[in-house]
Amino acid sequence: METTLHRQLKALYAGGEARVEQRLAGYRYRIDAVRGDQLVEIQHGSLAAIRDKIARLVAKHRVLVVKPIVVRKSLVILSHKGGRELSYKASPKRGSVLDLFDELVYFTRVFPHENLTLETPLVEIEERRYPGHGRRRRWRARDFVVEDQRLLAVTAVERFADHADLWRLLPPGLSEPFHTGHLAQALGVRRWIAQRIAYCLRKTGAAAVAGKQGNAWLYKRAA
Repeated sequence: METTLHRQLKALYAGGEARVEQRLAGYRYRIDAVRGDQLVEIQHGSLAAIRDKIARLVAKHRVLVVKPIVVRKSLVILSHKGGRELSYKASPKRGSVLDLFDELVYFTRVFPHENLTLETPLVEIEERRYPGHGRRRRWRARDFVVEDQRLLAVTAVERFADHADLWRLLPPGLSEPFHTGHLAQALGVRRWIAQRIAYCLRKTGAAAVAGKQGNAWLYKRAA
């Protein structure tokens, strides 16, 4: 079921001129919005789910994929589905633009492409939940079902079209060649996150392997 968040982002990107929920001739699926000669697809879920679809579209069309990243979430707990509000609190989890690499790891066969632009609005949302009675999983004391998500604010927008745009996310003082330990330290993240970033840079062609230091692969900016 389409969330309020998806509808809000669709309205935001469609504006007053675009056509929404269009069925494209020669394809079996619908497009979220068509702005002139550009197709707009909004994907709050995993990019893996639309990878094949986008690969087909960019062969003949200019495509903008909108992948929102939740940087702040407010949780509204309901008594039941459609019920009264029991509590309202901020989620302790915080997102950042680096979360894009969590999705890009499944999208490297599509991005970059001359007909593709990837845009990541950093958003604050409200998520409404209710107890999932009868659906509790054994490993969780409480389980909730998400009723809806709503957009509260767009705090920034990042746009990616080529290798240089990915390098913008890395610290400017990062020396080359580097291994994932250097990258983790420079970004202030865990090493497994740096490993995922390095993987994406290599698979998209933004970075190349430049040898090894001990057991660690070294990377540099690709020519």
